[in-house]
Order: sequence, then structure tokens, then C-alpha cells
Amino acid sequence: MKRRSFLARAGWVLAALGVGEAGLVATGNRYYQVLAQPTPRKLALLVGINQYSGSSLTGCLTDVELQRQLLIHRFGFQPSDILVLTDRQATRQNIETAFIEHLTKQAQPDDVVVFHFSGFGSRVEAESIEGEESSIPNPKSQIENLLLPVDAVLATKTEPTINALREETLRSLLRSLNTDNVTAILDTSYSDAGTLLLGNLRVRSQSQQPPLLLSSQELTLPEQLQDTKLKTSIPGVILAAAGLTQQAFEEQLNGVGIGLFTYALTQYLWQATPASTVRVSLSSVTRALAQVVGNKQESIINYQNNADRILSPYHLIPDRETADGVVRAVEDDGKTALLWLAGLPITVLPSYGVNSVLTLLPLPGSETAVNQLPQLSIRSRENLMAKAQILPSSTSEAYQLQPGQLVQEAIRVLPRNVDLMVAIDASLARIERVDAISAFSGIANVSSVAAGEQPADCVLGRVQRRGLVTGEKSSPSSVSNSQSLISYPQYGLFSPGGNLLPNTEGEVGEAVKTAVQRLFPRLQTLLAAKLLRLSENEASSRLGVRATLEMIAPRKEVLIERTTQRAPWLAPAIESKFNGMGNGGVVSVPIGSRIQYRLHNYSNAPIYFMLLGIDSSGAAIALIPPQSSPNLDGSPTNPLQQQAIGQGETIILPDISSPFKWIVQGPAGLVEMQMVLSRSPLDLTLATLENTQHPRGEFQRLGVLLSPLEVARAVLQDLHKASLPAADIMAASPDNFALDVNAWATLSFIYQIV
Repeated sequence: MKRRSFLARAGWVLAALGVGEAGLVATGNRYYQVLAQPTPRKLALLVGINQYSGSSLTGCLTDVELQRQLLIHRFGFQPSDILVLTDRQATRQNIETAFIEHLTKQAQPDDVVVFHFSGFGSRVEAESIEGEESSIPNPKSQIENLLLPVDAVLATKTEPTINALREETLRSLLRSLNTDNVTAILDTSYSDAGTLLLGNLRVRSQSQQPPLLLSSQELTLPEQLQDTKLKTSIPGVILAAAGLTQQAFEEQLNGVGIGLFTYALTQYLWQATPASTVRVSLSSVTRALAQVVGNKQESIINYQNNADRILSPYHLIPDRETADGVVRAVEDDGKTALLWLAGLPITVLPSYGVNSVLTLLPLPGSETAVNQLPQLSIRSRENLMAKAQILPSSTSEAYQLQPGQLVQEAIRVLPRNVDLMVAIDASLARIERVDAISAFSGIANVSSVAAGEQPADCVLGRVQRRGLVTGEKSSPSSVSNSQSLISYPQYGLFSPGGNLLPNTEGEVGEAVKTAVQRLFPRLQTLLAAKLLRLSENEASSRLGVRATLEMIAPRKEVLIERTTQRAPWLAPAIESKFNGMGNGGVVSVPIGSRIQYRLHNYSNAPIYFMLLGIDSSGAAIALIPPQSSPNLDGSPTNPLQQQAIGQGETIILPDISSPFKWIVQGPAGLVEMQMVLSRSPLDLTLATLENTQHPRGEFQRLGVLLSPLEVARAVLQDLHKASLPAADIMAASPDNFALDVNAWATLSFIYQIV
């Protein structure tokens, strides 16, 4: 196929509506660094396939658009240098031809090349066709990782030949590039999950039955590369969404699918700053994956240069400012903007409300200062797309919006009444699903949905056990339709990715309505966690704060660092006496370790704080502030004391002088803590802690929250109060909270207890 005719057929993807960890962040920073470099040319090939024959996906076209908008508006790619293949265009032959014609034949030394694939993957035990010759050595039988094109012909017993793009062929294509500035992103997976729907998430892998035959065309280099001298190693970086034994997932957002890995990666890159470190990159990407999937994801990284070069901190030079979105188009004579909001965290996006305010940034080359530009107020939103209008001001009357202008969050409007969404596992019998729906309908702020159709915070499913025989013990497993599992009328709650949540498993023979009633306290805790996540704003907060989680025994190490990125004050360099800075991301913390938090205020005013979260057993916990000395009869003389961090001050939690020492307890599992910081005292939160009979004492201590939902709502009310007067103006309804980015910061800490 000639290049001109091929490009004419390829076209552009339509705008979609909606939306190891150390290796992952290393690649995030590497990707960000490479794209930000001034180079002669930046080329991209983006492939997304939803419409397969048989089973289909829903989020791959959105992935392509996420990448395309990021490359154009954040990193200065020319639209004409981005080639997109979607659905029927993305045949194996077209993918290979596009790679060679658009990338291999055009890329020069020091050019930037990005290749992205979103679609099904597979792993097979394949055999070469007898009598066929291959230019790539191929054993008689070997395990092959495959990227499935739209014309993948799945093997059958009568026709065992499969049409697919071998991962080895992709590596050869990458080796044909005449530049080292290469990034390949593979949002697919190869491991067979035994089901297309795992929990509430769709899996991007398909199983094949061995033995299979690979055609001679797949075992040889593409014809156009026969005379090309290939590099001895793969240039740049290859990043895959999941480890060899894990799955890549996509989620539904009101009928529009998104690849979780692609969204997490591109959302981080919208907000990455020149000062971003490896650990900052990792915390942003892996936090999103851990919160949605519910377990520790692992990525596959291949790189040409050694890891030290990738993991070292970089002072990056991006083409554009950090952003939460971009003006895609303008209407109403330049007064109304159509916004693409891909910079918002995935946990916040579904609840992001009308009347939220965003600050416009000037286009490159403009001499207009940000404070001279009007602000935008969201009037409607559907998934990733929003319609916003210019707010009246002294500068807005004659102002004309321009496509390509970036926007940053200013005021976040959230509904006061947020429901916990519980997906009902598809493997439950119809009568079980009917009973579950009926039971959930009687619980305030809890809604049930069919698995796989809408975003969900957890999944109600049947606990399954492997190999159960009389007198033999077995362990609970995740939600699955695998035939190797034996199902019982025993219910529990699972993460969206199908992992059993601790301490939610019921008794054998329990009725589903009884299970829902039993799980009521846990549902309240999960809803409290959801509300706190809605306040996360590390990237957009303008408070000047830094927080670190540190291990101080058995060794000294900074495990996680969080720093607000848009504060008008420069964050001072860390002065740490610790030996290491950790490897970032979802770090592992051994049981028995002693930990502490360190907070530094580099803003121009005192900052108040509260530390709350969910421990590895699933319980809601908080670092309870101290009370004053009790009376002689043991009663407290004063309520809990609010502590502030003074300007330029650093404090340790728990206080060094406190008799309480934070020793990590079991069980093994994921811990999620939220450090909430405010420019105003958190009075209602403290009063709620006091009034709900939480443990009391004269010193800081770790306490289990008896009413976590009340506490979480009190936190949001305190942040709303701290945001006055802007909060009352923009909330526009007593049913909403309005939070000003100048007034608060919520920093998330996620780690694995082992």
C-alpha cells in the first residue's frame, strides 16, 4: 500500500465523550522528559480497537483521544504528525505499514516517537507452520505474547492458525527506528483471567487454546523492513499496563469506556511539573490504579539505558503549563468553551459539579498575564467533556476564548449527597440479584448497579474457594467465573478489580439480604473513604505544604513524599538525615515497623490538619489529637485541641514527645491515608470526633472511627467553610460543597503492609 493512499484511509479518530511501581513512575518521568524536549520533530502512531469480532471493548478509542489531546496541547505535537488507527483501520497489515511509513521512514536521530496500542492481548503456546522459513529464529513451540488487531482470526480446532501482531514483531519495528527517544505504551494484557468481566472492570486479554499455528507472515519481518538494518537493542522505553500474570482493565463511565492505565498516565502528565520527581510521578499514577483496581498493579518496563538514568530526578522543560484541561472549541462568539477535562483525578471526575470554576491560561507567545484573564464556570458536563462560560468581570466583556487555551482548577463544586455505588456481580443468580437490589434500596446513599455497566466503588459477590473437599481448609478468592472455583451461598464485598475486601466475608448459607444488612457498617466506611477521595487535590492546591511518610525503625527511610504543585511559593529543598528516599509508588511497609509523618508549611499563614484513612483490616482510623489534662474525676476539661503548623514550621506526627509510637500492625494489605490541610481550623471535624465517643487521651493516638461517614462529611463542611466567601457564591445551592484551591489540600498516602 502506498503511503499517500494509506494515510488517506487512516484519517483521525473522532473526539470521544467521557473519560512494580518504581518502573511505572520511572517511565512516567522518562515519557514526560522525552516529550518535553525541544526536538526537530515529534511523531506519534496511536492505535485503538473496540470493535472486535465477538467480544468487544469500550475504552480504546477514548484512550487514543486521551493520548492525542495530551500530545497536542501539553507537549506541542503537530496534529499532522499524529497518525491514528481505530477499529476497522487497525488491521495487522495497516498497523505494520503505518509504523514503517509514518515512523520508521520519517524519524531522524533525536526525533521523538510515541507508539500507543489499546486493545486485546493474548498469550499462546504457538507452533510455526511446518516447512515455512522465518527470518527470526523460532523454536518448534514457544510462548508468544500477541497484540490482537481488528482482523485477528481466532484459532479453532479446525483452523488453528491465528492472525495477530507478535510482541516480537513490535520489538523489531521499534529497533528499526533511527532515534533513541522512543516511548511505546501498551494498554493491553496477555494473562487469561478466565472471564471478560472481572469484578466491575472489563479485562483486556483473550484466551487461546494451544497448540496454535502462526502464519509465515507473522514469523517474518514485515516486507518493508527486509533491507533495514535493525538496532541490536530496543530504543527508549516500552511500558505495558500490567505484569505478565496480571490484567489491564477498562471501566465504564456513563456508557463511555476508559482504559484505567492510559487515563492514570495521561492525567499525571497533564499535571506533571518541571520539578516532578520519580516518587511524585509514581504516587500520582499508582494511586489512581490502586484506588480503582483495588490491588497493587505492576507494569512491564523495558528500556535501553540503565535504570539509574531513568530513576534520577529531572528538571523537566515542558512546552506548556500544568493543567487540568484544555479548551477544545468555542461557541457563542467566543464566550462559551467546550472543555476537555482529562487532568482531573478519576476518583473526582464523576462527581465534578456544575458551577466549578477554572482559571484560563494564556496561549504560548501571549503577553497577557493570568490574572488579567477571565475565569470559566462549568454549566454542564458529560464525562470528560464540559461546557463552560466566561464569568462576568472587568476583563471579560471583550475577551474572546481561543481553542487550545489550558485551564487550571480554581473552585471545585461537589454534591453533598454522594452515593456509594455497589455493583452486583454478574455471576449471581437472578433471584440473588433481585434480593440484593431490594436490600440496597432501603439504605440511604447506597445505590446498586449491574456489574460492568457503570462505575462502582465495590462489588457484592459470592465468595469462591478453590479445591474444597471434606475436612480440607481453603482460602477465599476474588470474584471470577472460572470453572476451577466452587461457589457457595457466602457473600462478601470486593474491590472493582475483583479482590475480596478484608473482613467482609459472611457465613456459609447466609441469605443475600442478611449479607447486605451485615455489611451496612462497612458500606458506611467505604462511602466515607469515597468522600475523602473527592477532596484530593495535590496537583491543583495552592497551599504551600509538603508531607512525607517516613520509616524510622528498623531502618530510616523516606517512603512517600507529597508536595502541592501550584503553590505561589517555592518549596524548599528537603533536608533529610535519612539514608534513603524509598522507591515511591505503592511502597511496602513491614509489620512491626515504626513510622511517622512529617509536615512542612512553606506558605504565608498557619495551616490546620487532620490525618484520616482506612487501615489494612478495612477499618476507618484517625490520628486523634490530644485533650488537655482531665479533672480529678477523670472527665476532660476541654475538647480535643486543634493544632496548626506555623508559617515555615515543620512538625512530626505523632509528636516526638508523645508516649504514643506508631507501630505498623497487621494484617497484610493496602492502607490508604488522607492528610487533610486547611487554612482555617477544622472545628466541625473535631467536634464530630468528640461527640461520637471516639477514644480520648492526653496525647495523640491512633483511634478507630466509630462514625466515619459523619467525620468525612464534617471534613468537607470544614473545607467549604474555609473556602468562604467564594464557596457560597459558587455552590449556588445548599446541596453542594464548594472548595477553593487556595484554602485546602488533601494529600493521599497509599502503602502496602507486608
